[in-house]
Amino acid sequence: MSEARCMWMRGGTSKGGYFLKNDLPADVAARDAFLLGVMGSPDPRQIDGMGGADPLTSKVAVVSRSSRPGIDVDYLFLQVFVDQAIVTDQQNCGNILAGVGPFAIERGLVSASGDETRVAIFMENTGQVAVATLQTPGGKITYQGDAAIDGVPGTHAPVPLEFRDTAGSSCGTLLPSGNVVDVIDGVAVTLIDNGMPCVVMKAVDLGITGYETREWLDDATDLKARIEAIRLKVGPMMNLGDVAAKSVPKMMLVAPPQHGGAVTVRSYIPHRAHATIGVLGAVSVATACLLAGSPAAEVAQIPDGARKTLSVEHPTGEMSCVLDTDETGAVVTSALLRTARKLMDGVVFG
Repeated sequence: MSEARCMWMRGGTSKGGYFLKNDLPADVAARDAFLLGVMGSPDPRQIDGMGGADPLTSKVAVVSRSSRPGIDVDYLFLQVFVDQAIVTDQQNCGNILAGVGPFAIERGLVSASGDETRVAIFMENTGQVAVATLQTPGGKITYQGDAAIDGVPGTHAPVPLEFRDTAGSSCGTLLPSGNVVDVIDGVAVTLIDNGMPCVVMKAVDLGITGYETREWLDDATDLKARIEAIRLKVGPMMNLGDVAAKSVPKMMLVAPPQHGGAVTVRSYIPHRAHATIGVLGAVSVATACLLAGSPAAEVAQIPDGARKTLSVEHPTGEMSCVLDTDETGAVVTSALLRTARKLMDGVVFG
């Protein structure tokens, strides 16, 4: 296969190619080879493809009309590695998810209904459901509005995302090791999966403040080696097996908030420092903050009430997670605000 219809979109703080499932090869190996060609991987600059030389801009959404009751579309997320010939479906992406609803309306998979349209999305990577609420004035999708998110210039139409039943999305349970705290290589960690498998630990336990820039973190080779050693050891503990060639779990270094939020995070995804934080990674970290005795709880500032809005501070701003808890304090539902924008619609070549 040498070409396919594609829409390039920004979803949240990521961007990538959105494809109808039927527009890609059914054979996985052929599909992956084509997508590597589209992105220009493997190459650090991705100069021979559409990728932006960053994991955040080397992403793919594969969308199809769903036959599942109560679900509008099925969404498969694929992470195309930048400098390796790897395409993986081992994680969700909540940022790219923000563009799935608009794409589904643009491609006629979902009909706009009134000035707001709710699109129920089945996330094939983990078997979970998200509901996106889209602005559709006059029955047409719009990308213009007054919603702003950190990491994206300007304002756009709001895309609230409500997540359902995300606990154990990839690992089988919220705390796959069965513990709130495990100690790996002398570092206290929480192994958690509330939509994204994450390893949460205090930055100070790794000898840093947690307020370092992305560039500093990317250049700290000794620190990265220590973090990767921990990641490789916890992979089997999280029911993920050998994670050497996988994009999960994500590594989250937490510190006390600096700007009135709940917690500060520096994240690796997993080998490069993140410019912000992933949507579902933020949900998992926010959930860890509510676990008494966890590294995150030790540094976090937690609001009162059954509905808690936790502002997760990151290198370029913050991401607010709205968590609803039950009488035991367990998280029942989570929601975040994202935006999206259509950038290009046409044909890409592999």
